[in-house]
Amino acid sequence: MNKIFRVYVKKKPGFDVEAQHLLVDIQSHLSMNYLKQINLYNLYDIEGIDEKQLTMVINLVLSDPVVDLVYTDDLQNNKYSSHIKKTNEMTVGDYSFGSEYLPGQYDQRADSTEQCIRIVISQSKPLVRTAKIYTLIGKLSDQDKKNIEDYVINPVDSRKAYALKPQSLELKTEIPDKVEIMNGFIRMDESSLSKFHSEHQLAMSLEDLSLCQRYFQKEKRDPTITEIKVIDTYWSDHCRHTTFSTILSSVNFEDFPETEPIKKAFKEFKEDFEKHYKNSRPLTLMDMATLRMKIEKKENKLKELVVSDEINACTVEIDVNTPKGKTPYNLLFKNETHNHPTEIEPFGGAATCLGGAIRDPLSGRAYVYQSMRVTGSGDPRQAVEKTLEGKLPQRKITTEAAHGFSSYGNQIGISTGMVKEYYHPGFVAKRLECGAVIGAVPSENIKREKPKTGDIILL
Repeated sequence: MNKIFRVYVKKKPGFDVEAQHLLVDIQSHLSMNYLKQINLYNLYDIEGIDEKQLTMVINLVLSDPVVDLVYTDDLQNNKYSSHIKKTNEMTVGDYSFGSEYLPGQYDQRADSTEQCIRIVISQSKPLVRTAKIYTLIGKLSDQDKKNIEDYVINPVDSRKAYALKPQSLELKTEIPDKVEIMNGFIRMDESSLSKFHSEHQLAMSLEDLSLCQRYFQKEKRDPTITEIKVIDTYWSDHCRHTTFSTILSSVNFEDFPETEPIKKAFKEFKEDFEKHYKNSRPLTLMDMATLRMKIEKKENKLKELVVSDEINACTVEIDVNTPKGKTPYNLLFKNETHNHPTEIEPFGGAATCLGGAIRDPLSGRAYVYQSMRVTGSGDPRQAVEKTLEGKLPQRKITTEAAHGFSSYGNQIGISTGMVKEYYHPGFVAKRLECGAVIGAVPSENIKREKPKTGDIILL
């Protein structure tokens, strides 16, 4: 079995910006002025290298001697570099705890570290797990400690880190011998189905589950737990956008001068809808986004529109002035909403909001060069104790979502021309997280084909 090396990296005083920001945040937002200091350590457990290689990894990958202090007991002689110390020299605080990602959750720091180690040591096959260790100095009650842990650790993606070094860093997945069959599912009455819905914490509605039951009744068999979970995933609000299927049965406007243009626009929209669909279906939120395009297309007014089976981004062809004269270009637009993901996991939700928008014009062969971010939040200054039960504080959602969006954008290298956040109590129930991008590519560089049976797919 390979030895696991444990390394702690901490910023030197003056460079510990993240720790200082967290200290001020907790002092002000959790009203703990008696918390005097936070020391933040990035913990790395590394498997697949030897002690000599560990020194190289510490100095070339994990730390910068100018700004970092490193602590480890795994080096027999810590004279390799003046910034490497023994772990017993770490700051002893009044209380310490750690935070690590849940098994299976993507850990970008660990992934990047593994890649860098493979570059530095070409023959190595390292495994890396990371955590953050917080050492707090100040007189804290047990309730204070719990409040801080609850504020720092989002249970959706993280958990308290274990103090002991693991026996192995290899993630082991237990493969079930037999997939569970939901015996009796097709015979459940309304009460039993409701209990089933609650016990399995399904994202779909009870009406959706009832529809599934009717399907399997026709199949004359009970489903497996896998089938129920797969349907539940694809019918979630994230994948299926059920919110946009909301039927607009009644729409009212407040009586203010500012609402008059909105009233007029909605009246025209409703008239267009009735003319286009001839009352064959109910009016939904999605129609607000798609109706005008459908009408313009039907009236043959979208001559610049590029239609393709490949692209999930709006694409038009335009002429661009270049040094060679007017050149046909494909111009691609895409927006993405990640309201629910950002609500429960702010950093990743906002990051993949931008990432999802980038993905589509990028897959259309375009260079994505500009983005826009429009978000909605409750008051981020609200006291944490006023947070709705089962939700993250508005401040945490707001700040971490901003970091997530910028993190993805900076890694891709895309500039953001507009960032707007609107603060309103209505966004407490569900955050608004919307990203949009624009990309372009010379039309002559694009080859459009349709897939057919026998095509080879390269993964």
